[in-house]
Amino acid sequence: MSKKQKYEANASRYEDMNYRRTGNSGLLLPELSLGLWHNFGKNDDFENARNLLKCAFDNGITHFDLANNYGPPYGSAETTFGKILKKDFKKYRDELIISSKAGYDMWPGPYGEWGSKKYLMASLDQSLKRMGLDYVDIFYSHRPDPETPLEETMGTLDLMVRQGKALYVGISSYSAEYTTKAAKILKDLGTPCLIHQPRYNMFDRWVENGLLDVLAHEGIGSIAFSPLSQGMLTDKYLNGFPDDSRAVKDGRYLNTDQINEHLSKIRSLNEIAQERNQSLAQMAISWILKDDRITSVLIGASKTEQILDSLKAIKNTSFSKEELVKIDKILK
Repeated sequence: MSKKQKYEANASRYEDMNYRRTGNSGLLLPELSLGLWHNFGKNDDFENARNLLKCAFDNGITHFDLANNYGPPYGSAETTFGKILKKDFKKYRDELIISSKAGYDMWPGPYGEWGSKKYLMASLDQSLKRMGLDYVDIFYSHRPDPETPLEETMGTLDLMVRQGKALYVGISSYSAEYTTKAAKILKDLGTPCLIHQPRYNMFDRWVENGLLDVLAHEGIGSIAFSPLSQGMLTDKYLNGFPDDSRAVKDGRYLNTDQINEHLSKIRSLNEIAQERNQSLAQMAISWILKDDRITSVLIGASKTEQILDSLKAIKNTSFSKEELVKIDKILK
């Protein structure tokens, strides 16, 4: 195969993916990004993790999202990713956006969580070592710290960029008010806030109460996590609880009581999805992407089939007024 043929073969992976500009920046993100919160821990199947990343990248998903405490145990998702990066993706580093975060508990003692300069700098250094990287493309403050001055947390993000350890910085789960304050501090320091990562799905619409407006006004991108509400917004639980489902095996993030509480809404939403020739999961992703203030949707996957299924969502992100009225009525 000639160099031209190799280039064309590699370039073809981007043909079916849509990329959106991240706020007012020069950075484009794929409409779907892959999160490594689950299925990349120490005891998870390493070959399956490799296949998930390869499937995503081969289909134009260039953004892989991590955090210091993803696992279990903490840090192991970054370690797994680092091994796969070295083995399979080293020559593609400049085609990838790799992000990580710090804010939740990571190690014992008073310096192992939240938003102090001491914790954030140590965490980023550890993350870079685990992944075998010189820099991350995006580093986030994973959650606001009510005790540490916001100026200290944002100043640390600015320092990371100036040291060359991060190209861009962002925040996650900050309120509209905190986002406004954080954006001003970063702007004054000369390192704009690139992106906000909030939880957003049909069952959790808190970002619509001011945050999305702030992001648009400030020129900040957004990437929504938990678009399927930990699996509730799928057809998985329409006819009971599969033995291998997360709700049965691990009730920390989703349990059977939560599903039963929402089951009638899930069934009604599934009917609309079928009318749109989509699965419920696809419609749930499309529903988020209908808003141009959203840059990307962060999906998780345990099987490559789930990635391929999610990719179909970007083919139909338009909703009629009637569909939106029906959906809002169901969700009230």
